[in-house]
Parts: sequence; structure tokens; C-alpha cells
Amino acid sequence: MPILFICMTYVLAQAQKHSIRDLGTQKTMVLPISHLPLFVCVLLLSVSSTYSASIQESFVQCLNLNSDRTFPFHSLIYNPNNPSFTTILDSSAQNLRCLEPSAPKPEFIFTPSGDSHVQAAVICSKKLGIHLRVRSGGHDYEGLSYVSEIESPFIVVDLLKLRGINVDIKSNTAWVQAGATTGEVYYRIYEKSSVLGFPAGLCTSLGIGGHITGGAYGTMMRKYGLGADNVLDAQIVDANGRILDRAAMGEDLFWAIRGGGGGSFGILLWWKIKLVPVPPTVTVFTVTKTLEQGATKLLHRWQEVAPYIDDNLFIRVIIQPSSGGNKTQRTITTSYNALFLGEARKLLQLMKTSFPELGLTRKDCLETSWIKSVLYIAGFPSDTPLEVLLKGKSTFKNFFKAKSDFVREPIPETGLEGLWQRSLIEDSPLMIFNPYGGKMSQFSESDIPFPHRNGTLYKIQYLSIWQEGDKNAAKHMEWIRKLYNYMGPYVSSLPREAYVNYRDLDLGMNNKNSTGYIQASAWGYRYFKNNFDRLVKIKTKVDPQNIFRHEQSIPPLPV
Repeated sequence: MPILFICMTYVLAQAQKHSIRDLGTQKTMVLPISHLPLFVCVLLLSVSSTYSASIQESFVQCLNLNSDRTFPFHSLIYNPNNPSFTTILDSSAQNLRCLEPSAPKPEFIFTPSGDSHVQAAVICSKKLGIHLRVRSGGHDYEGLSYVSEIESPFIVVDLLKLRGINVDIKSNTAWVQAGATTGEVYYRIYEKSSVLGFPAGLCTSLGIGGHITGGAYGTMMRKYGLGADNVLDAQIVDANGRILDRAAMGEDLFWAIRGGGGGSFGILLWWKIKLVPVPPTVTVFTVTKTLEQGATKLLHRWQEVAPYIDDNLFIRVIIQPSSGGNKTQRTITTSYNALFLGEARKLLQLMKTSFPELGLTRKDCLETSWIKSVLYIAGFPSDTPLEVLLKGKSTFKNFFKAKSDFVREPIPETGLEGLWQRSLIEDSPLMIFNPYGGKMSQFSESDIPFPHRNGTLYKIQYLSIWQEGDKNAAKHMEWIRKLYNYMGPYVSSLPREAYVNYRDLDLGMNNKNSTGYIQASAWGYRYFKNNFDRLVKIKTKVDPQNIFRHEQSIPPLPV
């Protein structure tokens, strides 16, 4: 309840009572009515501030009691009175919509510097009854790792200091700590070998911990599958504060954390990943076509080609409006952005037979190393040094709303034309079509919780992006919801599938500490299809008290 409201209701209730009891001396003081509002408000504001401080103090005391040695934990905690609080809160957050003044803020942010600190944080939040959110990257589209609409007070455990990466070339594996970014992982692999990589995200500032819990797709998904498909082991802190590896947690929980979404089963500390071979030379290209250059027919053809073409080739399509030649008339541009695991000569032969409609030429192709292709696909300028991968900061910070779909039948040209019409009326829309097929179709829907496998042609990501904060947010939210409704007949159905790493609260939300199975099914089946039921059973077994929860967490069944 807001402090001002408490003050006013208390004043009204006490208006005819001129006495206030001093909690320190236990004596009764008689005050004039005119002094009551100011006195009571100051008292309550003081109580609120003291309450926040007492939560932090109790938490620190508990951390020390549950750590193997004393540690200056105060130095790892940032509350709103700390000058660095806003910097830490904003540091990895991608969606500025979740940082607005109206968005709920944590009581404090805890930045553990070791695995045992995370373990102690879980134990203490449970003992003290403090709701806990975990952040390992911050790209989190709805901000569920650092904003809570359903729990107050809450704290954030931010894993930004846990960035260890241990690459073992002999076994082609690496242990990667949850706070490391994909860019850091790629760079550390490259330091040891130029012909090994890992099939994870296209954006280099993704936190690897949360990224893999949702699946983790990238440019090599058609060749090697998802990041989650290439995990060999893990270490997590469970709801009882135990650190468990694969053998200790059991195969059910190990299955659940590889694609079952973050924030439901425990706190991920480490992933053991399998490195994959990449050729010394790869080829990248970007070819852009406008509506006037036949973009509609070309995209229709892409739907028939991209999921079935050679597994070494990944061609995504980035779609957005732009000014036409006269700079007054808007048009739609479709940019074919690709990685081929091989040389340009072989790529051109492949495209000539499989996708000649794109008109790819040798001038369009850039031969490079795999590590440099990471920078290219992420949109960095060609002269960017590789060390930018170690910065770990998101270059994309905007107000936005996102949604996702999976397509199982080609969208007809008339459907695409309707999509263009709707896109041209929005200020800054963006859509990305990511092709599936290849290795993705060779996994069963139940191999891991990520179910979008055989039969999926591609995934669509829709975005509406704006800069003016809350000023016109409702307009942009309404636009993307209408676009989503329009696309209904053209995408997967029963359920209409969605990607869990593109969280969408329009699909539904849990109530405070009350995650009901029926309610959660609204989004659970969209994200996980029939795997949702197995996830619920595992959640009930490993976290029956629902310690790890958020607006779209997996529910435990009633005990």
C-alpha cells in the first residue's frame, strides 16, 4: 500500500483521537489534530525506511551465518540509497519499459562473487521469507528477472560477477559460469582454437545462464541444434540451497533446466557445454530487397527454401519499413542476413541451384573466420576489434514490446501483403524470420522441454520499438497486439506456439505466490506444448513450496 494512502487513512481514523502512543517510552502523548498528518506521515515513512534497512541487515546477518567464512557482504549489496544502485539495475537491462519510474524496484540488489554466496542467498531468502529474482543477463523481454509486478518486497540476485569460463580443447568442452555473456564464451573458445565454436545466440551480450534455460538458438542451429541441445552437465542451487551437478540433481531436473525457462527450478551456476567444429573460413552476406524489387515473391520463395537448404547455411530475414528512393514514401525492406559454414565458391554453387531468386553474387559475399562472423551477424562495423566481445554490454536499449510465432505452412503472398500494410502504419516495427529445419528437425519434441522441432519452417519475432517512454506506449502495444491477431490464421495452432525466451505477459500471468496449473497452462502449452505437464511434475517434486517463482514460472501442483 502506498505510504501516502496509509498516512491519509490513518489520519482519518485517528481524527477524533488526540493521543499517540510513543513506542519507545510506552507513554501516551496528546497532540493537536493539526499536528497529526505531518507526524503520522513522518512516522510511517521512517518505519518504511527502517523496514527496508532491517530486511537488508537481516539478510546480511543470515549470509554470514550460512557462509563457510565471514565476508564483507555489505560491499556486494546495492540499495536505492546507494549511488551505484541505478547503474547496477540498468546495466544489463535491455527493455527500458521495465526501468520506468513506475516499474517496481527491488529492495536491494545482491551481486554474489562466488557460488557459495548464491547458495547462501537462496537459504536466506527462504528463511526470511523474502521473494527473490535472479538475473544472469538482463535481455529478459518483460524484465521478470529484475521487476516484480506480483511480489513486494523483493530482491534481485544479479550474477554479473560470476563470469568464469574454462575451455578444455582436449575434450572439446567448456565449463561456463552463468553470468558470462555469449560474446565472452565465443572469445574464450577462440583464444584456444579458431576451429571450434558453440551454437548459441546471435546477440553477444546475452547472459549464458538464462539464455540456455530457454533453448538458445543462433546461426548454427540448423547444423548443430540449440545451445541447450549441446549441454553435457550443469551446476545449480536448488530450492533447499544445495549445489547439485547432473548426477546429484537427476535426469528429470537436468532435462527441465535445458529449455524449461529460467526462474522456476533453481539458480543456474555453471553449464558444461560441448564445443562444435567450425571451418577455418566461413562466408557471410546481407542482401536487401524492397517491395519495389519483388520482396513479397522473394520472401514467399524463401519460406520454401530456407528450412530445407544445406544444413551449413542459415539465412534469416530482417524486415522493417524504410524510406523509399524519394525519401517521402515508405516501403518495406527485407534483408537476407546469412552465415555459411564454408567458402564463398561453394556457397555460390549452392545458391545457384537452391535459391537463384535471391541473385547472390561474389561481391555480396564476405569470407571470414567464424569468430569474426559473430561480429558481422551481431551488426558490428567491419573494423571492430574482437575484444568488443568481452565488454558484455547490450548495444540495444529501447522501449519495446515483443511477441513470437512459429510457422508450419508457407504464408501466402496475400498474407504477406497484409503484413506489409500493417507494418507501414507503425513508427518502428521490426520482424525477424529465423529458419528451422536441418538438425533442428532431428530432435524429438520431448528430447528437452523446447518443443518447436520437426515441421517448423521458421520462427517469427515481432517487435514494436519506441523512444518516448510511457508517452505513447499504449499506442505501440495496441499495434503489436493487433498485428499478432492478424497473423493468427497463418501460424501454428492448438497451441499457437511461442518462444519462452521472448516472454510475453499478454499470454497470462500468475497471481502472487499462487501459480495455478489451469492459469499457467495458458502460456505453458504455448511455450512447451506437451512438455509442460512433465515440467509441472518436476517442479512439484523439486520446489513444492514454489520458492522460485515469477509471473510466468512453472507451477507446482497442490500438495
